[in-house]
Amino acid sequence: MTINGIQIVADPSLTNEEITMLVAEEQALWHERHKAIAYMEITRDGEEVIINASEKSPIRRVRRITGYLSNIDNFNDAKKQECDRRFVHAS
Repeated sequence: MTINGIQIVADPSLTNEEITMLVAEEQALWHERHKAIAYMEITRDGEEVIINASEKSPIRRVRRITGYLSNIDNFNDAKKQECDRRFVHAS
């Protein structure tokens, strides 16, 4: 199930209302820390509710050009084309 763009896996013994409430509470805690949740797993251990959550973490490519670090977004068209054409040496 997905709530507010967050992929949720929840214990079947929890109602949709309980799940929605738990997601909202956890989302508020993460928002206070200026973070966003990508995935939540809600399980039960007896009477305890256990929440495991993963943060959204966009991966960005950063390149070093003449001693400066820069996002690829800041490159001009020629430099972007050069990056696209580079050969990757993998072992």
